[in-house]
Amino acid sequence: MTDEIKPKSSKGQTMWGGRFAAGPGALMQAINVSIDFDRKLATQDIAGSKAHSDMLAAQGIITAEDRDAIHTGLDEIGAEIANGSFPWSEELEDIHLNIEARLKDKIGDAGGRLHTGRSRNDQVATDFRLWVRDHLDLFGQQLTTLIEALVDQAAENADTIMPGFTHLQSAQPVTFGHHMLAYAEMFARDRARFADCRTRMNESPLGAAALAGTPYNIDRDMTAAALGFDRPMANSLDAVSARDFALEALSAATICATHLSRLSEEIVIWTSAQFQFIKLSDAFTTGSSIMPQKRNPDAAELVRAKVGRIMGALTALTIVMKGLPLAYSKDMQEDKEPVFDAFDALELGLAAMAGMVADMVPNKDKLAGAAGAAFSTATDLADWLVMTLNMPFRDAHHVTGAIVAMAEKQGKTLDALDLADMQTVEPRITEDIYTVLTPLASASSRTSYGGTAPSEVRKQVKTWRGKLAK
Repeated sequence: MTDEIKPKSSKGQTMWGGRFAAGPGALMQAINVSIDFDRKLATQDIAGSKAHSDMLAAQGIITAEDRDAIHTGLDEIGAEIANGSFPWSEELEDIHLNIEARLKDKIGDAGGRLHTGRSRNDQVATDFRLWVRDHLDLFGQQLTTLIEALVDQAAENADTIMPGFTHLQSAQPVTFGHHMLAYAEMFARDRARFADCRTRMNESPLGAAALAGTPYNIDRDMTAAALGFDRPMANSLDAVSARDFALEALSAATICATHLSRLSEEIVIWTSAQFQFIKLSDAFTTGSSIMPQKRNPDAAELVRAKVGRIMGALTALTIVMKGLPLAYSKDMQEDKEPVFDAFDALELGLAAMAGMVADMVPNKDKLAGAAGAAFSTATDLADWLVMTLNMPFRDAHHVTGAIVAMAEKQGKTLDALDLADMQTVEPRITEDIYTVLTPLASASSRTSYGGTAPSEVRKQVKTWRGKLAK
């Protein structure tokens, strides 16, 4: 036989009133309780309650004295939560009932008037929007820090030559600065996605009550403005039912995490003994328990793994929401844990990546050596034939292939081939060909907008400095 548990206020009344003769059993209590995770919403819950009580007083629904008592009690509760002395109770299910019960303990009947004109349905929807909005702002700040670190690396390495890859095979020489700015562009789009998501979600559910609105003469515009929302949501059913703001935020977080993962993968490759393109300090690497020579890029590997957790949260919440009729269902209690977990993971990943980017030191000799490998300037040879000899590109491609085969047979790079040998393939080739066959010359020639030339990288760095200054 299960024990019966009845959530009670300090005066012994069940928090949901007299409808039930007995409270839920222990098993029901275990599945129903959410205070272990939704206490994260405490700050937002208190802010929402202050805005609501201000509005109730302004509308004459409660007295100014009750409002003042409510604010004093909520401030004391906020201090208790901050210093760890708040008496959390699983019997009170969630953050809302915990705070409400504590408020009644502190100020008596005035605490019971706070819930006039609202429901836990619009209350939690408001709290959750505020929490997500706060984190979208945080991610925007973190992404700015990460972009700044990438731009700093680009400025320092505008003419540091490295191999550019396709299929992880050497393709054409690029600059390290250009590579860094590619990620700056990606993360800037992530920042824009978070900002766009914030704009769309910035409407207030407060005042929608359980699902149909309220007969009290409330002012939803007042509470919306007090909480920094642009406007109240226009439909009470939608206000308590919608979680697309969380889905959209998770979608943007997943895309951002994939960018973090791609850069992490490159860091893992670049720090390997086989590449040695960059070095990371002890701050972002660990040793091996049995192999003293090892320096493992564990921070990058863990950031790379976070995308699974974040994408999993998006999938989990999508599945929770996909079959729910309007308006509120208890299923929606499952909306917060995946979002909390995913956002914690992204916050940590962004901080770690910004630290790693600022910490990394390019190995310029290794990068330059790798940039000239695998005949990476072959395209430059073909382009020279087209631009200088007016040769059709397909013919130039064929001539270049023959010269590459010659270099491979001789075990030389293209810029080390004798002019006479190249002239056996195409007699019109002149000494000028050597101006494009080194990796630096190759990269420097790519001066089209968005190209890898050091001159273009410096222009982009200047542009980014201007953007970041704003």
